Amino acid sequence: MNMNKKLILVICILFSTVIQSQTLKLEEIMKGNTFIGVSPENERWSLDGKKVYFDWNPNNELGTSTYFWKNGFSKPELASPTEAAFSKIDFKKTSNSDLYYYIDKGRLFSYAVKSKSSKKLYLQSIPISNLQMGNAPGVLFFKQGENLFQFNTNEGSVIQITNFRKGKGENATTDKESFLKSQQLELFQFVKDQEALKKWNLAKSKAIKSDFPKPYYYGKNTFGNLKGNPKGNFATFRLIEEAERKSEKMELFITSDGYNQIEETKEKVSTANILATKFGIYNIEKDSVYFVNFSSLSHIQDVPKYFELYETPKAMEKKDKLIVVQEPVYNENGSYVISEIRSQDNKDRWIVSLDLEKGTFEEIEHQHDEAWIGGPGIPSNSYGRGTLGFLADNETVYFQSEATGYSHLYTYNLKSKKKTQLTKGNWEVRTVSISNDKKAFYLTTTTTNPGNRSFYKFDVVNSVLEPILTKDGAHEVSISPDESTLLVRYSYKNKPWELYVAPNKKNTNLNLITSSTSASFKEYAWREPEVITFKAQDGTPVNARLYKPQTANANKAAILFVHGAGYLQNAHNYWSTYHREYMFHNMLVDLGYTVLDIDYRGSDGYGRDFRTGIYRFMGGKDLTDQIDGKKYLVDNYGIDASRVGIYGGSYGGFITLMGMLTTPNEFAAGAALRSVTDWAHYNHGYTGNILNFPETDPDAYKKSSPIYFANNLQGDLLMLHGMVDDNVEYKDIVRLSQRFIELGKKKWSLASFPVEAHGFKETYSWVDEYSRILNLFNESLLKK
Repeated sequence: MNMNKKLILVICILFSTVIQSQTLKLEEIMKGNTFIGVSPENERWSLDGKKVYFDWNPNNELGTSTYFWKNGFSKPELASPTEAAFSKIDFKKTSNSDLYYYIDKGRLFSYAVKSKSSKKLYLQSIPISNLQMGNAPGVLFFKQGENLFQFNTNEGSVIQITNFRKGKGENATTDKESFLKSQQLELFQFVKDQEALKKWNLAKSKAIKSDFPKPYYYGKNTFGNLKGNPKGNFATFRLIEEAERKSEKMELFITSDGYNQIEETKEKVSTANILATKFGIYNIEKDSVYFVNFSSLSHIQDVPKYFELYETPKAMEKKDKLIVVQEPVYNENGSYVISEIRSQDNKDRWIVSLDLEKGTFEEIEHQHDEAWIGGPGIPSNSYGRGTLGFLADNETVYFQSEATGYSHLYTYNLKSKKKTQLTKGNWEVRTVSISNDKKAFYLTTTTTNPGNRSFYKFDVVNSVLEPILTKDGAHEVSISPDESTLLVRYSYKNKPWELYVAPNKKNTNLNLITSSTSASFKEYAWREPEVITFKAQDGTPVNARLYKPQTANANKAAILFVHGAGYLQNAHNYWSTYHREYMFHNMLVDLGYTVLDIDYRGSDGYGRDFRTGIYRFMGGKDLTDQIDGKKYLVDNYGIDASRVGIYGGSYGGFITLMGMLTTPNEFAAGAALRSVTDWAHYNHGYTGNILNFPETDPDAYKKSSPIYFANNLQGDLLMLHGMVDDNVEYKDIVRLSQRFIELGKKKWSLASFPVEAHGFKETYSWVDEYSRILNLFNESLLKK
């Protein structure tokens, strides 16, 4: 090819790049939903099933409003403020299909569906909460202050059935007071006479029995999770031991009055945050409190295997793990009570059947994970409760387990002691709801693809999984009260969420009821990123979204995007929560870049082994997955290995730092947003699951924290951080900056955003942030 033809080709490519880059502007796409259009959310049915409500903002106002739709409407209509508020109420069913109860602003109401009328039943200056329905018709329970009350709507009676109080009580004494009291009795006849009179009066008063519950004082402990059983003869509660815990403090610089403010934010990961809890039972008939001893739980004294890596004989001593007992779940007639228990190192989960009368339990299920308990239907938080309930026979429990490596649905019959696995396969059950007759389940699953959310009905008796919605994408389904109709929030890779309705039947069809995307958004031909799979160096298949430029426009440079949250999925077939990044990636491709967005180890959607692949080493397999993704691009798409950049926020920012500092020859440039730099300074629950605790597993923290590798910086590093970030503290990036300064490193810069928290809000901040990121990549990857 002669020089003139080469020059013409270069000019054409540059001209094409300029024209295409003008199509998308940072100033527009960084407006986020203001540019895209606000998708409907918080969708719900009316009690009679004739209307659907949702929060929406089709007119680009300052916030969302409640809209409604019903059959015959050509488009949704705006609900009145009163109707909007009413649609969000949590109604409690009764045996009378026309009657519901609810709490609104701390007041108790009844509601008749046919007459559409509400009746105020209970109002006091102290608001009520936690409404529960009792077994007997017309009997319900609620919490007021720290106590449980029974309301008999048939009689109009309100009875306080517990009497819990903070403090030590009137008769509590300290050791010093007890000594002085003995001394006074020894020295003074007057005091002896007064004590004798007090005892005589007390004996007289006790002769007349009171039916008011006697006070139970719980000291300075944290009291909570108070719940009555449907029969109204027991109440259960949780006590968390008194402790002084230290929180981070964050300074706010931009304030309305011009004076700096200090706020407490989070507690750092530490064994100091593992507090003893007790599960208490109040026997209403006997007016007595007792606690359940769970020492006989299987494996409760097992020592985690990572302890063997350290010479810590004391830590290896056998002792009961500290546990958390969740609120009990009752069957319909109250004959069975079950509860979920979690160890506070989150390596064990038990499900037990409780005998409230005796204060004993029987173990149903034990689950163990040497990394940490988690997965769909099984929260990673030791204080969280997973899928748990009863089938129609009132004696069969259902729950989820990752025993096969994927979260599936199981049942256990309390009489026969038989455990049954209902769903099977190398896919996950994502959500579970039970039919009105409690004989079938509605399941959201990944049966068709890890990147899909499909919807099925599962008949328990016949073990049949009936497909209802299986098209590529994600289906978030709300079922009408009579189960005849589905309200579906659906999206695809390049199509934001919209609402649809559909008959509840096999392989049903969706009917659109909202249109949310703006005219500006529709003007651009948004790419449908290909979801590819490559093999990681350990043989594990890894999924990623691939954005490819036209061959004539390709600049042989690539950018790896690292999603945040760790346990999150982004290489899927539906609309991403990272919508600004998705639009930015389209812009990058217009400029000739190839973009790869990897679901690295630790990401959601791929089963237990993938979920826990980062245990004890964040920046290990999750980083090598990025490097393997880079190799895939170099081998298959002609990418220049010296022209690869990496960026991401939160966990993605952390991986960016680990890439730049532990594998400094792999990436020419990196942009790290709101990044964790030292895991010993992050929060307790998330970090303790993955790295254990700094006091017990310091090696895991040292090899996982970028701050220890600051001396290795070679490429161009841009760090960006909100100064009022109450999740990943601004202090994180300040500490790393100080390390760079002390080490004499020069190829780094820090952009600080004074009014932004972890998730940026202001468009001007987004524009500033991403213009810096774009400049970094253009200057570092193209000018070579």
